[in-house]
Amino acid sequence: MLRCVVPDVVSNQDLLTLPVSATVKEAAARMSERRVRSVLVVEDERLVGIFTGTDLIERVVALGRNAGLTALSEVMSTDPTTVRPDQQAIEALRIMQAGGFRHLPVVERGKLVGMLSRRDFLKEEEAELELEERLWEEM
Repeated sequence: MLRCVVPDVVSNQDLLTLPVSATVKEAAARMSERRVRSVLVVEDERLVGIFTGTDLIERVVALGRNAGLTALSEVMSTDPTTVRPDQQAIEALRIMQAGGFRHLPVVERGKLVGMLSRRDFLKEEEAELELEERLWEEM
């Protein structure tokens, strides 16, 4: 994974995005349907925020806000840290660890092109270990 670039980890993604005007209720329903823990918030095809399960708990439920009346723009994390597709995957992982992020959007020339998650790195590492194990068995 040290040589792996971000596109090698993020491939063929169907990103969950919603506009800033979408409600928390809409976001939670879509997140549940897709079995994901975050939604990328966009405006004019530009990433403007991210809304996560943690945001739902801390900024909506814990404060007693009405999920059907609360817009994502009111509770999303704005200006999320991002990486470029040409960055090394290990660099992206370090950014995630340093910031305590579970998700890291991938942006190229201002346009959202992907999303990294901790799970992506675990899958990539598992695949590399399986390959290495097969090579050793063949020797």
